[in-house]
Amino acid sequence: MILRGKITQYGPQNRATLFAPGNPTERHSKTDLVVDYKKSRTIKNCYPFYLEEKKSQMLTLAYRKQKCDTIYEQRMGAHIYRDKGPIIKNARRPYAFLYSWKTNNGRRPTVLLELLGIDYYLHPVDLDLKVQKEDWYLKKNANGKIPTLAWVDEKGDITYINESAAILLFLADKYDKSRNFSFRPGSKEYYLQLEWLFFELSGFCPYKSNWRFFHNLPERDETAVSRFRDESIRCLKVLETRLNKTGTGYLVGDHLSLADITLYTWIRPSQMDTYEEVIESLPNIKNWILRIGNIPEIKKGLAVFD
Repeated sequence: MILRGKITQYGPQNRATLFAPGNPTERHSKTDLVVDYKKSRTIKNCYPFYLEEKKSQMLTLAYRKQKCDTIYEQRMGAHIYRDKGPIIKNARRPYAFLYSWKTNNGRRPTVLLELLGIDYYLHPVDLDLKVQKEDWYLKKNANGKIPTLAWVDEKGDITYINESAAILLFLADKYDKSRNFSFRPGSKEYYLQLEWLFFELSGFCPYKSNWRFFHNLPERDETAVSRFRDESIRCLKVLETRLNKTGTGYLVGDHLSLADITLYTWIRPSQMDTYEEVIESLPNIKNWILRIGNIPEIKKGLAVFD
């Protein structure tokens, strides 16, 4: 019996979490098996390996050097592929193949996909290694940024969608037919959702990003630091006013939407160091952060890259 899996260290033994590659629209159960660590070899994620069943239910590791095309691990709804994709043999179409990394923008699609309960393929694009600037990726996204979504339709045709907010809108259109996390195109709420998406993307997020950049420079430009911090705080106060106006606990309508998801990855507690006193002075935002941060699927979407 041939199984594929991921080896992780557990004291004197290696424990392999195994699962058979298959349909990404169905979640796979996992089985833990013990590997004879003395006969196993240290391997890198970029190589596939096989686990062969032996007597006494012990396993040894057979290893071959070639590029990985099907080996993956599963975290929540994400089938993490080391291959660049997006074509996956025997996958039931249509399906989503996401290229992303553990940044605020990169986590937006995984949060929505976990909320939707959709299984999907994910290829990590390591920004520290400048993978996003490699030729193969630039053919999918000429801007050399993450995330990028490859949508493989029923016929196998591929559509590439870039920019995190555009990806959220696309996924909502494909999967959120009940509009649990979005709004019907053409409705009043739909355009209000776009308004607050654009406000976040052109206001708070870039202001806060620029503040962090100048704040962390070895020789700080205090004028730039002060300007971008003041602007990001001003945007937070605008959001506080908006939450007070809606009275529902959400930026638009009476339920969680793309506007909330887009903002939360940037405003969650781990991203707001030195802003603690500001948040304490804004009760609506403070409560909004706590409430959304406690949603299990939000936690899962953020943890995909951990």
